[in-house]
Order: sequence, then C-alpha cells, then structure tokens
Amino acid sequence: MNNIVLIGFMGCGKSTVGIKLSYRLRRIVEDTDKLIEKKAGKSISEIFKEDGEPCFRQMETECLEELLNSKEEKILATGGGLPIRRENHALLKQLGCVVYLRISPECVYERLKNDTSRPLLQCENPLEQIRTLLAKRTPVYEEAADLVVDVDGKDMEQIIAEIVQKLKEHGYLQEGEKL
Repeated sequence: MNNIVLIGFMGCGKSTVGIKLSYRLRRIVEDTDKLIEKKAGKSISEIFKEDGEPCFRQMETECLEELLNSKEEKILATGGGLPIRRENHALLKQLGCVVYLRISPECVYERLKNDTSRPLLQCENPLEQIRTLLAKRTPVYEEAADLVVDVDGKDMEQIIAEIVQKLKEHGYLQEGEKL
C-alpha cells in the first residue's frame, strides 16, 4: 500500500502535519485515535480510565488491521504509543511509508504543558515523565520508521516541505502525484 503513516511522540504534530500534508498531496487523512474513539464511543482518556492501557493498545492494533482493507491512498496519523507493540511494526510497514516526526522532551513539554487531555501526562512531574517515556520509545520509533524528520524549531511549512522532499527522494511519491 502507498499510504504515508506518521508516527512519533505525543505533541510532535502528527495530527496537524497529517491535515496539512493531506491538503498538499490531495489525500484523505485518518487519525487512528479518532477512529478508535468513534468505534468505542468514548474518548481515549475514558478508554484508559475505564478499560486500561492494554485494552487501548489492542484497539490500536485492530484499527491498523482494519485500515489494511482500505484501497485508497491516505495520510495516517497514529497515536504516540501505537509503535510500542512490535506486532504493529509489520502492520505499519504494510500500510505504507512510515515517517517518524522526532521531537525533544523540552519541545513536547512546551507544547503540552497546559493540555489536560493526555492521560500519560497527568502526574506530578510531566517533563520527567516525557523524558522517561521518550527515552523508552525513541528506539522503537526509529526501528518502525522508513524516514525521520526532526520537528524542533521548524514551522509547519518547513516540516511539510522536508517530508515531501524525503518522500520524493526515497521513491514513495509517484510521478503524477500532485505537489
């Protein structure tokens, strides 16, 4: 499949980049978290609270499996923890080119310090929690990714331009694709 799959830590911009990239490439954007919320009939925070993280992680895997049935080329924004499950790596690769939006802990903290909707950041020291989680997840993101784009200190146009350039360089965009 020829989807563009965005992975990375919470706050790195997957949803926003997905929307902007969908306009640029004229593709539909799907957000796995939004698909899961719609199917479950409740928010991610409610799923974590009522059903637990393992249940949510299983829902993410099932969501990827369902996306494999779509024939349309899309931009897919994933939840920050989705690549944690190794079985999801093969599904991500089957779905298309996996782009890791890499971000520093400090940048995440600045972007999310006032966001109360992130269950994993509702703790006494969110910056330390971000550092710990990011240290664990970075090797997983890198392993799952086909391409890596650093987002710190860049505006949205710079990020989109870099993604499009790397997709072209690596042959992920077809000749006739509108840019």
